[in-house]
Amino acid sequence: MDQTQHYSSVGSLGILGGMGPKATAVFFDRIIERTQAECDQEHMDMLILNHASIPDRTETIATGEKEQFLHVIAKDFALFEHANVSNIAIPCNTSHYYFDEMQQMTSIPIIHMIDETWKVVYHKYGAGSRAAILATNGTVRAGVYAKSNQAFPIQLVEHDEEIQKQVMDIIYNDVKSQNNCDPAKLESLIDQLINRYECDCIILACTELSCIPLSEAYSAVTVDAMNVLVDRAIELSGRTVKDIYSTSETK
Repeated sequence: MDQTQHYSSVGSLGILGGMGPKATAVFFDRIIERTQAECDQEHMDMLILNHASIPDRTETIATGEKEQFLHVIAKDFALFEHANVSNIAIPCNTSHYYFDEMQQMTSIPIIHMIDETWKVVYHKYGAGSRAAILATNGTVRAGVYAKSNQAFPIQLVEHDEEIQKQVMDIIYNDVKSQNNCDPAKLESLIDQLINRYECDCIILACTELSCIPLSEAYSAVTVDAMNVLVDRAIELSGRTVKDIYSTSETK
């Protein structure tokens, strides 16, 4: 699979966050937790922009008003340029619908969370495996994962509208609105996808879902796109990912 993205191999990280704020906080925490470091100075330098007022990505895609989204993040990329960060991480799956346009706005490499996630799924589960995504309506209907999936011999399984409604309820009502990270609802959906849809892997393709702590059994059948982005950010900073947290294990 030739999915080559030219990133800087070492240096500070720019995080374009706020989509949503809770997910950004979790992303930052996981970078700290997953970095092999014994003192402050062994962690990476980061510039975090918690730009919470960015227009909702699902709504922007639905209305076709991409300029509304791109216009407000232009100053964020300018700040990253001024700070001379080496790579940019955007812990929001839906925003990657605009990846090409965003990359054209800056000379700094943006880590492609979607491509990197499919790489992990391929290496962990292998060719011919069946994977489903749990994501926002914007990510699902815009084909954010489907487009990248074409480069890999993995079947992307589509689930029904009722499951999608439940996913949106978890994302917008439980996590974004009420800061409720109870895993019961999410684990129930994973059960359905593994048993009824015969999936080998479930991709947590929304960073709000990444805020929900899953039991070990459910973590074993999921690939969390946020974790993938965390690990690549650590590696590209010239640091080492702790082995016990690595998402890059092969099957």
